[in-house]
Amino acid sequence: MEALSRIPLFVILMGLGTAAMFVPAAHALTQDAHAIARPFFYAGILFSVLTTLIGLATASGRIGHSARGQLMTLLATFTALPLMLAVPFSEALPDTGLYNAWWEMVSALTTTGATLYPPERLAPTLHLWRALVGWMGGFFVLVTALAVLAPMRLGGFEVFVSGGATGAALEVTRPRAPRHAPPSERILRYGMTLFPAYAGLTFALWVALLIAGDPSLVALCHAMATLSTSGISPIAGPAEAPSGVIGEGLIFVMLLPAFSRRFWPGGIEFRASDRLVKDPEIQLALGLILIVPLVFFFRHWLGALEVAQGVDLHMAVTSLWGGMFTVASFLASAGFESSGWIEARDWSGLAAPGLILAGLAITGGGIATTAGGVKLLRVYTLVRHGERELERLVHPSSVAGGGPIARRLRRQGAYISWIFFMLFAMSIAVATMGVSFSGLGFEHSVLLSIAALSNTGPLAGISGLAPLPWWELGGDAKAILAGAMVLGRLETLAIIALFNPELWRP
Repeated sequence: MEALSRIPLFVILMGLGTAAMFVPAAHALTQDAHAIARPFFYAGILFSVLTTLIGLATASGRIGHSARGQLMTLLATFTALPLMLAVPFSEALPDTGLYNAWWEMVSALTTTGATLYPPERLAPTLHLWRALVGWMGGFFVLVTALAVLAPMRLGGFEVFVSGGATGAALEVTRPRAPRHAPPSERILRYGMTLFPAYAGLTFALWVALLIAGDPSLVALCHAMATLSTSGISPIAGPAEAPSGVIGEGLIFVMLLPAFSRRFWPGGIEFRASDRLVKDPEIQLALGLILIVPLVFFFRHWLGALEVAQGVDLHMAVTSLWGGMFTVASFLASAGFESSGWIEARDWSGLAAPGLILAGLAITGGGIATTAGGVKLLRVYTLVRHGERELERLVHPSSVAGGGPIARRLRRQGAYISWIFFMLFAMSIAVATMGVSFSGLGFEHSVLLSIAALSNTGPLAGISGLAPLPWWELGGDAKAILAGAMVLGRLETLAIIALFNPELWRP
């Protein structure tokens, strides 16, 4: 670990990406697809040599531990590293360019899951490569949230410590690794702690989906897409998978780690008195997963009574399950659609649920997880602040309870959460304006911008009255949305921090 900590983090990530290229090369050989295996194998050899040379040249140098260097590394990871990952993809796929391949890798690495290619156009090995890149991107997000963003009080952790919070608040949010350790060392330490759980859950879901009846490649891609919340699928998602409702139930269970950092080991220290059910993110997530489908259900129920002279119990249960699975999936920013959701829409006459799904994607999952969006903790803080303001309208001189942490969340935490929410809304407005200038209509521009900023790529394909596939976009729109994906994954506060003059002073 000590030797690796001397190497720049970006070089380590290059090495991991290079090693991953041999996986699709081996898979293509098993499929006798030598024209696809060769680009991945040759690219793996080429970039292995290049990474080794860069690693040797930089190992003896002085590694910067500044916040600026860490943020720049994260930015380079989601913008420059996909260029390396796109080289074998571009060479293995005829009639495509490096720019489109780079865009595809940006989408996968940021766990957005948007694609420029219909599923039938890509070979199985290329589907595997997209899912693998998304899986690695999800793990990188999970680790860097604790190793990089948490010590800098970004990524949602600023809600706890805004306004100079100390003492009890830090007891809940302090990472176990030393804050002043080199970023490479912190990432390696957290990576070794989290990887067994991350890989183990992925393997368990893969085996479970195989038993449920999915083909091996479909099960593996869906397992990796679930744990990373990338939503990448070689088919049209779980709705078209042979495992059916059983497979959706398995995926539903594995989406739970996207709602709270408490499901991951070694990340955050909690007081012994804390319980899982008391976590505000879990409470809010479960509330949305139950309440929103019930609203859909009663609307579906009334629609069924208007259309048919009776009650179809099977369709009612299918409608309820379809709503729960789809809501949980979009709240986790995976974007999977249930087969029951399709039937429920046809049954009730629900034309376009784009606004509801977009709202769920914007809300997002928990902090220090693989999910995107605004994050549940920030939304919870705003809800508690609004609740307190309503109480003060009735009792202006009342004193709120809950202890110092709850009061701080309702005050300084709500303040910083509102700032982030407004920055997120402004980012949607700017991205929408830029995409509109490329020639798209307002509805498509809004949905595409929300899908990119919330890292929920499938949102654009199933929302709206006339969904627009990503592959119909022009070059300018692709560039703007690629930037929105990176901005959504790094979060606006981290990008704004790069413009802080203090970071650039020697």
